[in-house]
Amino acid sequence: MSDAAQTLTVVIPLRVKPRGGRKAMVTPGVLALERRQDITLIKAVARAFRWRRMLETGRFSTINELAAAEKINSSYVSRVLRLTLLAPDIVEAILDGRQPEGMALPALMQPFPVKWEGQSQHIATPSS
Repeated sequence: MSDAAQTLTVVIPLRVKPRGGRKAMVTPGVLALERRQDITLIKAVARAFRWRRMLETGRFSTINELAAAEKINSSYVSRVLRLTLLAPDIVEAILDGRQPEGMALPALMQPFPVKWEGQSQHIATPSS
């Protein structure tokens, strides 16, 4: 036997995918079953329901008051509050990390149908 150093090369196929404003390395098979939780999207949905509750309980009487207290633009508050109109199955999918591949916060900040039946179709459409 030789005392010469031997080199062992291990090749692991990886893909870099955007996940909630970050980049994550994804290995085929092992992490394919892992949930694709988009933290940015989850935070926006949670914030929307929190703000709605603040308005409903009377803590703030207007969106402008809420925006001033949160030190953000009232236009942004209004757009995020729209997320409370999402169908329950879509909200559940977001929280579980089962949202469609292309679903991200910027797309959901755009107008979407108020009727729950039309939302799934609208969100599934690539041009939306």
